Amino acid sequence: MLVQFLQQSGFIALPAESEAEICAHLQAGRVDLILLDVMLGRESGVEICARLRQEQDVPIILVSALSQDHQRMAGYEVGADDYIAKPFNPDLLLARLRAVLQRAKRSASLVYRRRLSQFRFAGWRYDGKRDEVLSPQGFQVALSQRETSLLRVFLANPHIPLKREEIQAALQEDQATEASAEGSGRAIDMLVGRLRSKIETDPKEPQMLRTARGVGYVMAVDVHEEAAS
Repeated sequence: MLVQFLQQSGFIALPAESEAEICAHLQAGRVDLILLDVMLGRESGVEICARLRQEQDVPIILVSALSQDHQRMAGYEVGADDYIAKPFNPDLLLARLRAVLQRAKRSASLVYRRRLSQFRFAGWRYDGKRDEVLSPQGFQVALSQRETSLLRVFLANPHIPLKREEIQAALQEDQATEASAEGSGRAIDMLVGRLRSKIETDPKEPQMLRTARGVGYVMAVDVHEEAAS
């Protein structure tokens, strides 16, 4: 019934009755999310989740009639992205499912590691292979490592308003650094200001890296990606 409901809601839903069938689906093609029952016949969904997390980053939502706090915590501790207690409203399930998918999509795009591409934006060009930024006039502009990482985050997410916290997390993972004072909201503002001073015609009236009121910042121009030469 749940598979049929998800299919009618626009999803490609594949049933699985065991861990082996789950793994078969994962090996056969792309899987965006696993909706996993805690009591899966003779198998434990919590234990399956723990094993999947050792090799998979795919989002996992646990579903169970076991709704005590310690039972929920057991699911979160092994890496579940959400935990839904039965019985549940189908519309609530859809909302939670879409929220987890959206978070996973945003997280994957923020940490941008494809460095062998070129990006063109508002006449500018970033060459990931050479790690060079060229102005519309063809002049190379020197950016610090942190400024370059910030530019990559924005190039990966054109027209998407990014929170300061999201930018901070992406910078830390991009550079494999620990959290520090450099990652504070004020420091992100200063870093954006430095990048604006190097790529904006008028940093006080930015046309590319605009402030998204109440959110953070947004790359407000189209970005075109192509393979680096």
